[in-house]
Amino acid sequence: MSTALSTRGLTTVPGATVPAAPPLTSTAHASGAHEAEATTRQRVLQLVASAGPVSTAELAAELGLTAAAIRRHLGVLQTEGQIAVHERAGSGPARRGRPARRYVVTRRGQDALTSAYPELASQALRFLVEVAGPGAVEAFAASRVRAIEERYAATLDDAGTDVPARAERLAAALGADGYAASTRPVPGRPTVQLCQGHCPVQQIAAEFPQLCEAEAQAFSRLLGVHVQRLSTLAGGGHVCTTNIPTSDIPNAIRTREGETT
Repeated sequence: MSTALSTRGLTTVPGATVPAAPPLTSTAHASGAHEAEATTRQRVLQLVASAGPVSTAELAAELGLTAAAIRRHLGVLQTEGQIAVHERAGSGPARRGRPARRYVVTRRGQDALTSAYPELASQALRFLVEVAGPGAVEAFAASRVRAIEERYAATLDDAGTDVPARAERLAAALGADGYAASTRPVPGRPTVQLCQGHCPVQQIAAEFPQLCEAEAQAFSRLLGVHVQRLSTLAGGGHVCTTNIPTSDIPNAIRTREGETT
């Protein structure tokens, strides 16, 4: 009469070899590695947003990773539709050699970076228009940027009246608020461009451009010069670009006391 042994619900015959269960540590290690990969990929996406159009080599240098590792993350992000190769307009005649691909964040990538509740906010603004008219949205947008101005003013005032320095301070403040901002000089021109690779209210601003307009007006007041918006994420650009003249003498720069210099 044969006997059978039960091991965790499995019936085995005496003398038979029972396969060893995989160690729990291997599962935990795999989970940890997956989380680390996801975190690094998120850093790559954020850097493409703030520095794009950006190349593989530039990303690798900035993040301290190998080009092969960066290409792997870029491949996944591109497959998921979160980044795309930047097509340069008017790049001129073809040059010898294969140019390095440069990447920018797509609308889907912007959505992945956004943690706000855009649809709920859009519904609230639509309701505001219904009960108080379109002017109420403009008043809301002005009130929103006024609070931002008050927070940024002291930081910019520490830079004095030097427009490039003020622009750098503004980019740093915006970056701390999640706008992935940077300043870039325009070769051969007395101009810098303020680039915002991410906008927490992008989807809302696509429906209510008053938010973008009020923001540009706030930048002009903070910098003390007339600025010009060249592109916006809400309008379909891969980055919000604001042109800032550096040859103009700043006037009406706000101070913490609300005076002008």
